[in-house]
Amino acid sequence: MSQAEDLATIAGFYRRLQWGALAAACIWLIWILAPVLVPFAVAAILGWLGDPMVDRLQARGIGRHTAVILVFTSIILALVIVILLMIPILQQQISTLFDSMPRYRDWFLTTVVPWVEHHVGVQFHYWLDTDHLLELLREHWQSAGGIATVALGYVSRSSFVVIGMLVNIVLLPVLTFFFLRDWDLIVGRVGSLVPRDHYQTVRRLALESNAVLGGFLRGQLMVMLILGILYAVGLWIVGLDLGILIGLIGGLLTFVPYLGPATIIVLGSLAALVQFGDWPHLVGVAVVFSIGQVIESYWLTPKLVGDRIGLHPMAVIFAVMAGGALFGFLGMLLALPVAAVANVLLRYAQDRYRHSELYAGETPVGLVEVEGSVGVPEAVGTGAVGTAAATDAASTPQDDRNGLG
Repeated sequence: MSQAEDLATIAGFYRRLQWGALAAACIWLIWILAPVLVPFAVAAILGWLGDPMVDRLQARGIGRHTAVILVFTSIILALVIVILLMIPILQQQISTLFDSMPRYRDWFLTTVVPWVEHHVGVQFHYWLDTDHLLELLREHWQSAGGIATVALGYVSRSSFVVIGMLVNIVLLPVLTFFFLRDWDLIVGRVGSLVPRDHYQTVRRLALESNAVLGGFLRGQLMVMLILGILYAVGLWIVGLDLGILIGLIGGLLTFVPYLGPATIIVLGSLAALVQFGDWPHLVGVAVVFSIGQVIESYWLTPKLVGDRIGLHPMAVIFAVMAGGALFGFLGMLLALPVAAVANVLLRYAQDRYRHSELYAGETPVGLVEVEGSVGVPEAVGTGAVGTAAATDAASTPQDDRNGLG
């Protein structure tokens, strides 16, 4: 290997090291600023979801500012209507929940605990006895005092959390308006920073990610809304006092595979047992659950979502849990968008790998079998990079004003 090749290899290594350090610094910064970034992330998602409607209005001859005002006003009105309709219902359901707590406690102590003690052989009454708990508190009053101090400190800090939430709520519509107004400008500026040699590849991946993610999110929001209403009405018809609350919670959790349906069947069955204690109402909950699953599996998901995100349910669950563990609510909010984009990039990397010398070895790339069939790339160069390399080498577009859009 010549000295020039050695220097090129070292330079390439240092470039990768710099990019890796930059990525690590960005991740660390996001982790530190996660609470602050939540309203910006929500506003960016709303602006991104509303931008196609703004573009359609512009295509009909309406100015950008007028189109943004119309779309922004429509979003605000829709949210206000939903809030005005839901607040009285949720208030009634929460009041019913608090009123029902003694009944749930008595059912737990008189039904669940004896059944578990009989089948497991562990005596729980001893630990649930009030006198025994007070005696333990007297014996460990110093530890209890430390716990109380921690709890009081948490309560004092929670007031700042509430203030922060109120500030975020006030900021959200303002940030959404600016994201709607300047979305094309933001995309254009990001696109102008992409290296020209890789512009076409980055643009293609960005458009593919936008199509995958946009279709999935819009479809999933509709599925959540329809299933929430369906479950709420169904459980209300069954006669559950908390049926509307359970149905809405199950609908909102539908974006995590199996969690929404599990919420309906577990909480619905528990509410039916406590309120009625008979089999017919349990069957009613099972019927509502089954109808919802059939409608979701055979109509809602195929029509509104399909397989746009291309992720296995276990990958979706892992993405949501990992995002929450790393970045809190911000991580859970961005888990699916990041996972969808990562999936697009992984498919691109897989395509590059299958057209590389590392995968083909000494065999010509056109004769390599891929997943049981012979993969014939569109172009095979001397470096065996194939189509992906040809795309990277594509010429820079003449007009870059729209960036990646």
